[in-house]
Amino acid sequence: MYKVIATDLDGTLLNANHQVDPFTIATLRKLESDGLRFVIATGRHFSDVAGIRDVLGISPYLITSNGARVHTPDNTVLHADDLPAAIVRQLVQPEIAGGHGRVIVNLFADQAWLIDRDAPHLLKFHQDSGFTYEVTDLLTHDGANIAKALYIGDPADLAQVSANLAREFGDALYVTYSLPDCLEVMTANVSKGRALQIVLDRLGVDAAECVAFGDNMNDIDMLETAGHPFMMNNANPDLIKLLPNVPRIGNNFDAGVAHHLRKLFALDDELTS
Repeated sequence: MYKVIATDLDGTLLNANHQVDPFTIATLRKLESDGLRFVIATGRHFSDVAGIRDVLGISPYLITSNGARVHTPDNTVLHADDLPAAIVRQLVQPEIAGGHGRVIVNLFADQAWLIDRDAPHLLKFHQDSGFTYEVTDLLTHDGANIAKALYIGDPADLAQVSANLAREFGDALYVTYSLPDCLEVMTANVSKGRALQIVLDRLGVDAAECVAFGDNMNDIDMLETAGHPFMMNNANPDLIKLLPNVPRIGNNFDAGVAHHLRKLFALDDELTS
């Protein structure tokens, strides 16, 4: 009945420390050994997720930058969709990010995470992978080869950034939240759901045979694409309102995905080596 398992990371598969725990690792390795295929679908950078994949010890397809990049288990690029360079050059301007300077502006290039200032507190999100940023004068960047722009700041400031984006670009961009303090921007053709369909087509698997787990607004399309979607109990209240019929499971900080997978696949709910 189930052949593919797709999962978000932060707020979903990762624990409260943004890491994978031994119970989750053991569960995913067991299911992969039984023939299940995995897809990790996240807003994170490919290089970051590749490090988390190595900790998990499985061979998943990787959907990163919310679907702007799709990699096969051997790191081959299956799909890429960049923001237009001219738009990227606009996205980093104070007219969009705010002249007050409170919002941290980031760009995801193919191999690098570019940021407009030092922000060491962000590195706690990348303990498993060791991925780090490069402080860059983004105002001088040519805008080429950028998968995603990311604004980090107070929700009130991000609401204004979102309004600026809507005013300047309308439907030309896909704008979504991955966390209340993280506003993400990709080209309009991008979403986790579209990327998941690319993977399913590659595998020859029907969406009805896919299980998916998510917790935030950038997971909407993925949960709508999968035949068997599940939402974390700690999910964003706005996501719960938008998808009221999607079943809710445990919390990310209690290894909710792993526990639910063990129920779905009738595995003993205990840590295995």
